[in-house]
Amino acid sequence: MVPAMPGQRQPEPTHRLADFGYRRVPEDEKVSLVRAVFDSVAPKYDLMNDLMSLGIHRLWKAALIDWLNPRPGMRLLDVGGGTGDIALRFLARGGGQAVVCDINREMVAVGRDRAIDQGLLENIAWTCGDGEALPLADASVDAYSTAFCIRNVTRVDAALAEARRVLKPGGRFLCLEFSHVTGPVLERIYDAYSFRVLPALGEIVAGDRQSYRYLAESIRRFPAQDAFAAMIADAGLDQVRWRDLSGGIAALHSAWRL
Repeated sequence: MVPAMPGQRQPEPTHRLADFGYRRVPEDEKVSLVRAVFDSVAPKYDLMNDLMSLGIHRLWKAALIDWLNPRPGMRLLDVGGGTGDIALRFLARGGGQAVVCDINREMVAVGRDRAIDQGLLENIAWTCGDGEALPLADASVDAYSTAFCIRNVTRVDAALAEARRVLKPGGRFLCLEFSHVTGPVLERIYDAYSFRVLPALGEIVAGDRQSYRYLAESIRRFPAQDAFAAMIADAGLDQVRWRDLSGGIAALHSAWRL
């Protein structure tokens, strides 16, 4: 690159960059990189969730469903929920219809197979789609949920705008995501676990150390609870609240489309 003369502005970069863990990559490359991660981990995704969280992710998802309070006739869109964990819980608690949307076909295949094995063929739909450009009509769902997904999208603001677009007036937004721990002692323990134990566990169980290293890095790059709440409000959603879970290892954000 030719250096700029004094007082001359440097040219703008030709590509916008996005976080991929601790790396900065061109925005148009992040989708394929994330897809490769989840293609790799899909067959062992649920087992790894149990091992990584010592089963606590089940309590976090139960807290999401409790806060949502499913009702007959409620239509839920679960974004990034390819394995069906949230959608199946929603239906089991009396929800009306669930639509699972995930950009990763391998994850959707895992979820669809699980539902078929359980004999759940009605009131659930499976589709591949991008959280930043959802294949649903405006104001078409009563509730929007996403669990451990939104930190992986390229543009979080675009995903939040899409959440508002597809929600009906009076519709509910719920996001369960890894977050920032609230105490220094827990933070040190959590960092050691994330960057030493998790990648080793990923290599042993899923045969993939690097994907789980990325997942640990992506958690650290995601905004803190209050900053993410501000992003939700900026997207036009109202009454934004959050609950810390397990000392802030995860957080559950709630909002409404008014």
